[in-house]
Amino acid sequence: MKTLITLLFLPLATTSGFAQVDTTSYPKERQTIRELLRHQQPGTLIDCSDFIAVGPKGDISFSHQQWVAVQKKEKLVFKSVQSVAGHQFIRIYDGSMAVVNALIEVKLVVDGQDVTIKVRRLEVYHKAATGWCRVAGQGTQVDENLFPVAGK
Repeated sequence: MKTLITLLFLPLATTSGFAQVDTTSYPKERQTIRELLRHQQPGTLIDCSDFIAVGPKGDISFSHQQWVAVQKKEKLVFKSVQSVAGHQFIRIYDGSMAVVNALIEVKLVVDGQDVTIKVRRLEVYHKAATGWCRVAGQGTQVDENLFPVAGK
């Protein structure tokens, strides 16, 4: 019985060392992604031609143009997008794929009303011949009553 239990838990014990988040590999690529995020403003196109997005209400857009059309339909206009310092996590895979989780402060106008919200974004970037572009994104508004965000 001891042998069976040992065999069951041995794989778990040996993989714990591999579960660490790599924050140092691909420094050049990380810096490029940080720059993309830093300069991400309304009207700046960073999306690949095969971009796919999921909106806060579960809607799906299969291109940047469809994503913009949803915003117009919802009477939503982005004024500014700003990353919240200390809340940006970038993972690079094979030097050509990046997964980004970032907290952003978004100022927008919704149906004529000014609104400022914090949004947790999950985005996927691909390194093409012309540079990095976003292939997927999804944002969720942070409920600051449940999950207060400190710092800026």
